[in-house]
Amino acid sequence: MGKINVIATKLEGVFIIEPTIFGDPRGWFYEAWSARDYKAAGLNYDFMQDNKSFSEKKGTLRGIHFQNGEHAQAKLVSCGRGAVIDFAVDLRKGSPTYTQWVCAELTEENKRQFMIPRGFGHAFLTLTDDVEFCYKADNFYNYEADRSIRYSDPDIAVDWGTNELILSDKDKNAPLLRDSDCSFEY
Repeated sequence: MGKINVIATKLEGVFIIEPTIFGDPRGWFYEAWSARDYKAAGLNYDFMQDNKSFSEKKGTLRGIHFQNGEHAQAKLVSCGRGAVIDFAVDLRKGSPTYTQWVCAELTEENKRQFMIPRGFGHAFLTLTDDVEFCYKADNFYNYEADRSIRYSDPDIAVDWGTNELILSDKDKNAPLLRDSDCSFEY
């Protein structure tokens, strides 16, 4: 059945995934995850945990988040309701793309997914109200390893497309990358 279209980005290992959508007058169907199709595309992940989040208001920014050390997570993310711009930031010291970022628009209509490997920070900005966001992770969440980098870090310089952001205290007060204990190496 399935098959996916894998679109490379400028960051090694970060991909936009377009699933094949099957539709008829009743609606649509697609495989949100198929180990067979992903392995055939060279994406070998053993996902262990699914997460969902809900953001009530347009302009909500969540990130830049990651889990440090042995608790690092690769993530396959998508937007089940509403629309977001999703960001991946290379946090691997020594990488030729260190501190660079890419983004992809993920919506309930386009059903795109964003594959973010270990060693990258992750963030998303809601483009609509009432956003349901879905994550597959290849490692379990670990509170002690949970980290954030400040959304306004000048060394990363993400262009969020707006200055009107709704942020948690955690994200407002996160350290700059240069002041963090981020342990990722290329």
